[in-house]
Amino acid sequence: MKYVLGISLILALAGGVEAKMVTKTVAYRQDGTVCKGYLAYDDALPGPRPGVLVVHEWYGLNDFARKQAENLAVLGYAALAADIYGEGRSTTDREEAARLSGALRNQPQLLRARARAGLDCLAAQPQVDPRRLAAMGFCFGGTTVLELAYSGADLQGVVSFHGGLPLPQAGEGQNLKAKVLVLHGADDPFLKPQEVAAFEEALRQAGADWQLVLFGGAVHSFTNPEATRGGVPGVAYNARVAARAFGYLRLFLQEVFGAGGK
Repeated sequence: MKYVLGISLILALAGGVEAKMVTKTVAYRQDGTVCKGYLAYDDALPGPRPGVLVVHEWYGLNDFARKQAENLAVLGYAALAADIYGEGRSTTDREEAARLSGALRNQPQLLRARARAGLDCLAAQPQVDPRRLAAMGFCFGGTTVLELAYSGADLQGVVSFHGGLPLPQAGEGQNLKAKVLVLHGADDPFLKPQEVAAFEEALRQAGADWQLVLFGGAVHSFTNPEATRGGVPGVAYNARVAARAFGYLRLFLQEVFGAGGK
């Protein structure tokens, strides 16, 4: 299974040294829930580097989310694919995914706490500079990283790929420290135009540093090659748009972190 980031994943060079990809499961807790994240970094790079939290789609921490962490490691970051459901749960069943994700979306404070636990775990890794952190998510994960940003988390940036667009709660706009990048399919049927407009206005009122990129011809889940196989109307992979979106991600991370990425 291959996921395109627009770069070669065969070799990454850091000062002429061949990359040594390290991946491992890292356990952490949110209250009584044990979470099992997936950490990836290039061991050939010296010293701490920026850290990026990756939040999965509604199917849970699966191969797609893990591959995104590995792609970020190739770019010179340390990345943790968070386990938002806990106990490493994932599914391929849409009904189960809806149940798992809905339980957390209906409890935004718990959703934020799960994401914060993952961010704290990432920041505690010796390979990570805890002063330079970002978060990115896909679909359900896009919603999650925005909620995390609204909570006032110390993030330099957040990126949502075809995610929901929750609004900050009353008075939360002033908590938003992160720059925001939203990558959205212009033909995504799961968000109404008025919801997108409300999101724009909320961030405008918050005085946030935000960008919203609409990709023509793209629907929901356009980054995931497996999306089309489900046969769900309005859900489809788009290789061209995925490459463009990941290009925006790369430039955004370079902007918010400065040196430290490729």
